[in-house]
Amino acid sequence: MIKIHPTAEVLSNSIGENTMIWQHCVVLAQAVIGKNCNINYNVFIENDVFIGNNVTIKPGVQIWDGISIEDDVFIGPNVTFTNDKHPVSKNKDFILLKTIVKKGASIGANATILPGITIHENAVIGAGSVVTKDIPAGETWFGNPAKKAKSIN
Repeated sequence: MIKIHPTAEVLSNSIGENTMIWQHCVVLAQAVIGKNCNINYNVFIENDVFIGNNVTIKPGVQIWDGISIEDDVFIGPNVTFTNDKHPVSKNKDFILLKTIVKKGASIGANATILPGITIHENAVIGAGSVVTKDIPAGETWFGNPAKKAKSIN
């Protein structure tokens, strides 16, 4: 059973079983959300978004067009995703850059993920980090800009 709080505005019909969408969330019509996800308070999910199974998205996160989140990912509170390297209001030449968060990755609170980035399997991004380039599988990165701290391989 899908659980959607009455204050959430969920326009998508592509939401997997046992997913919970909390208060004051907005999910646009073409977003795809997998099974057994926990979408916390005040999360915005745009149209061209894929979210896999067993994903936790904590409060205050916006998932913009072009963001793909694979299975078993944790997104901490107030993580900021971006999808445009040169944001300008009413930009007619906007180039959507896709961002991928691979299976099992974890992104700490208040991290900023620049557009066109891939965070590979089981990578960990420390709280408050600014991710400016791809993160290899199994590595922990933190700081501004984020730098490798350690590897679990």
